Amino acid sequence: MILKKFALAGAVTVLAGTTALADGHGCTIEARVSIVGNEFPAIQTVGAGAQACSGAEVTTNLTADHQKINLPGMQGNPAEYTSAIIANSSIVALMNDDVIRPLDDLVAKHGQDLQKNQLITINGQVMAVAFMANAQHLVYRSDILEQIGVEPPKTYEDMLEAAKMIREQGILENPVGGAYAAGWNLAQEFNNMFLGYGGEFFKAGSAEPNVNSEAGIKSLEMMKALSEYMNPDFLTHDSNATNAEFRAGNVAIMNMWGSRAATMTEADGVPQEVIDGFAIAGPMTVGGGSTPASTLWWDGWTVAKNISDAEAEATFVALTNAIDPSILDDGEVAKQAVWLIEGYQPTDAAVGVFEAANAGTIPYPMLPYMGLMHTALGNELADFMQGKESAEQALKDVEAAYIAAAKEKGFL
Repeated sequence: MILKKFALAGAVTVLAGTTALADGHGCTIEARVSIVGNEFPAIQTVGAGAQACSGAEVTTNLTADHQKINLPGMQGNPAEYTSAIIANSSIVALMNDDVIRPLDDLVAKHGQDLQKNQLITINGQVMAVAFMANAQHLVYRSDILEQIGVEPPKTYEDMLEAAKMIREQGILENPVGGAYAAGWNLAQEFNNMFLGYGGEFFKAGSAEPNVNSEAGIKSLEMMKALSEYMNPDFLTHDSNATNAEFRAGNVAIMNMWGSRAATMTEADGVPQEVIDGFAIAGPMTVGGGSTPASTLWWDGWTVAKNISDAEAEATFVALTNAIDPSILDDGEVAKQAVWLIEGYQPTDAAVGVFEAANAGTIPYPMLPYMGLMHTALGNELADFMQGKESAEQALKDVEAAYIAAAKEKGFL
């Protein structure tokens, strides 16, 4: 099964010009709805919107561990979860195991207000409904960069130079932040860097791995150089921990998700200098390349296959209600994401994602075996980052782990 890439940049550009707002409406459902997904603010809003429906229970399990539990939670019959909120990476695993259903009949019955570019169509069938776009990009302290006399970095090489100056001038000891937690996050930072260096994950026209390459080695070397300016516990820092470091005033420059940007400085106790200095820019390039060292994403929702038709319909109705254009009337909600919803107008917090789209950032590969590569990277790169093995050996281990998993799944 070969999956299409989603033309996310086009979706973002189209939605920037829409203006109409639909009236909000409640909903009534007649069967249970159970949702699993990530925990950042935009998804919390979607979960709450589904729970606003009356008539039957709607439960949500929004957690950073969602990718560990969504597939097992949908494999049972009946499935524990009637919907998984996913992205263009994680939908592939659900499709490979055949645990989500096509949505064409439900779109025809209840999706008349959805926009065409919200409908994620794979092999001719609607398999998900997208509600937001995302990308990782530069977040920085403008006051600290002004203090050292440099412009916001446009390349990772610029970031390293700025980090060195910040440390040498005694401003911050560990000025660089990044979601480098061993596992999924570390692998994603590699993916970004690898694409920035022009890497290709697989040999042309095949599922054979291609990360043990010059681009792969350069990517790891840059990540290691950046980590020298991070908190020594960087391999435990996911997005939540990295955000906390920034909010505490310990970090001046970092690569962070657009979906986090709007709420970066809104927690209790954030120092005023952090609030005043907070700024956003587009993704950086690396190694003299012109392709941003980032990936474009969409987030959306699915409906489980192993549930009753009544539960499927209730799930679709509840989640469609959750992304009704009327949610954008709330200014706080409007700035939580680059919403793929009619009426969305870009906010200041959306600058980084729009710049990522306009700069030609590559969408995260929607390939049936990319999840296996992502897992292998997450499992095998930490030893290199800790100085326990060479970049070449780490990438050799990645390819070996991937090949074993791809053969087991029948891709090789």
